[in-house]
Amino acid sequence: MRRASAPLLLACAALAACAGPAVDADPTGTAAAAPNRPGSSSPALATGAPGPTTAPEDCLDLAAWSPSRIAAQTLMAPVTMTSLSDAAEPVAAGVGGLLVFGPRAPADLGPRLRQLSADADVAPIVASDEEGGSVQRLETIVGVLPSARRLAATRTPAQIRRLARDAGRAMADAGVTMDLAPVLDLDDRPGPSAANPAGTRSFSLDPDVTSEAGLAFAQGLQDAGVVPVVKHFPGLGTSTGNTDDRAAATLPWTELQTRDLLPFADAVAAGLPAVMVSNATVPGLTDEPAGLSRTVIEEELRERLGFTGLVVTDSLSAEAIVAAGYTVPEAAVAALDAGADLILYGGGGSADPALTTRTIRAITRAMADGRLERARVQEAAARVLAVKGLATCS
Repeated sequence: MRRASAPLLLACAALAACAGPAVDADPTGTAAAAPNRPGSSSPALATGAPGPTTAPEDCLDLAAWSPSRIAAQTLMAPVTMTSLSDAAEPVAAGVGGLLVFGPRAPADLGPRLRQLSADADVAPIVASDEEGGSVQRLETIVGVLPSARRLAATRTPAQIRRLARDAGRAMADAGVTMDLAPVLDLDDRPGPSAANPAGTRSFSLDPDVTSEAGLAFAQGLQDAGVVPVVKHFPGLGTSTGNTDDRAAATLPWTELQTRDLLPFADAVAAGLPAVMVSNATVPGLTDEPAGLSRTVIEEELRERLGFTGLVVTDSLSAEAIVAAGYTVPEAAVAALDAGADLILYGGGGSADPALTTRTIRAITRAMADGRLERARVQEAAARVLAVKGLATCS
């Protein structure tokens, strides 16, 4: 694939005038269609979350929700799949999602998740990290998935899309509605490791290969009714370290724009619904972790690339966040203020209802004392609800 220059691509994305038509949901062709390149006369694609399915008369009036209920909807609480009952309190509090962890998924995961969500006013998203290779939580349900690097090297985009569709169907049958994948970071080094968070989680160092393979994987998940989350904006490959273990920086912003940002621009142009922002700093753009930076989220991702969908943080329990001087509740407030919509935390996997409660209270207090506008939190909650197919009244 021949790619237009980076400045032209980014300019087109910002104007929302260069996106091609949506790829056909039937993944039986010989190759997955790539997004149109700059210069296309095709109409622009909507780049937000999937359209709501709730009838307008049944819309959710967030203006009538209490501050704590709105705050809870922006949180994705962790839980171990073998101890799902530990998440009963966060679900009762109204968290927007659950992130399931554990080396083996129980055979009855689906019924147990349905039972957990039965009494919730709004059922939570259920998410997993199902990238393939070394990052799989649901192997006992979806089977063994090759790493992204192996997929790109051995399969066509159409084959990748079919594989992701089949995996997504198994996930959906088990009650998992979101996959924190694919990784669009560019890398060809060994890993993942403490020194390199990407490694074989990356499809390729080549942005065109990564775009084609990554979009095929994401579209396969969508074919199955699972929400894909591309990550880690604005590009975490070739970073100085793994933000789970320590503070780290991406390549300088001037370099990211010429290569690493391109698969994310393609994902936005293709209308993918969710983007995860990294915890790394970006030299030349922000000294804060990217997921806490208004410059990264609002100016670059939303305004420059034109993304209007769901912005997800990486885990705010990461050492990079601690090194920046934040607790999880403090980081959640900062992330929402910066423009994030769905807050992840608790990377160890065990449920921590007390941490969820403290984080809800921190967000609620920030709204009460004016450090965080209610309208911003309400906007975030509306985007979380949108990926569930639920309409809000305003």
